[in-house]
Amino acid sequence: MNHDDLVLVPGGVFRMGSDDHYPEEAPAREVEVGDLWVARTTVTNAAFAAFVAATGYRTVAERPLDPADFPGAPAENLAPGSMVFTGTPGPVDLRHLSQWWVWAPGASWRHPEGPGSDLDGRAHHPVVHVAYEDAEAYAAWAGLALPTEAQWEHAARGGLDGAVYTWGDEPETPRRRRANYWHGDFPWRAASGYGRTAPVGSFPPNGYGLADMAGNVWEWTQDWYAEQRWAGHSACCLPRDPRGGRPEDSYDPAQPRVRIPRKVIKGGSFLCADTYCLRYRPAARRPHMIDTGMSHIGFRCVAPPGEAAVSSA
Repeated sequence: MNHDDLVLVPGGVFRMGSDDHYPEEAPAREVEVGDLWVARTTVTNAAFAAFVAATGYRTVAERPLDPADFPGAPAENLAPGSMVFTGTPGPVDLRHLSQWWVWAPGASWRHPEGPGSDLDGRAHHPVVHVAYEDAEAYAAWAGLALPTEAQWEHAARGGLDGAVYTWGDEPETPRRRRANYWHGDFPWRAASGYGRTAPVGSFPPNGYGLADMAGNVWEWTQDWYAEQRWAGHSACCLPRDPRGGRPEDSYDPAQPRVRIPRKVIKGGSFLCADTYCLRYRPAARRPHMIDTGMSHIGFRCVAPPGEAAVSSA
């Protein structure tokens, strides 16, 4: 990644979160962040391939699983793989996401839909099926880092403090498409051109010149997910460059036996549908287990101003 791929986002005070949408986004409060260089796009398949070619890196989805880590799991479930979106044949109960997500042995960044699929024609699509450590490894190789949640959200807003979307307060119109989210009937009938990733930069950038801060793929951030968002932050003081939580506080309370920490992901994806997941907004946030890649999760990199020259080498 060179200097031309980075945009200087000026720091400042902004309103982080939302009190008007999903509970995990509240409460909204003012936060201050510093100046930051932010990648114009998420990391593409071509860029990730260059990293792999240079280092020989294997992603989590490509590594054999240790049976000791998964006691009682069927042998067929221990093959390397990842979670793949599979559209349903018709309308389904949207409370049960297992109807459109399947574990696919052999799925990885190289094979986005599993064995038999490849990256032909997708060099400029965002890389997917990357676990958190995969994203961190790429960022370290590039001399960069992953953003914190506050940094990411500030950058995504593009200077429109408090706006609902990256482009303002009004929803997209049919005559001016703004982002790659689900158009059509979720999860079975997508409108033409939707229902999958798009090449990065296919839609207008935000006010800072950053592409795809809404939709296309969710993006990893550094922050550990916390149910109580501002725990540990004084209510009387303006948080400055806040960083989220502790790994032990990020476990899923609905799965007490699963002790896998979760990071915050931001931005929504091509699977966000207004009738199901209205999360292609700057304030939106979700937790995701660090060891699991999926076909709608990618990442972008950042650098503090003083480090941009190093990362451009």
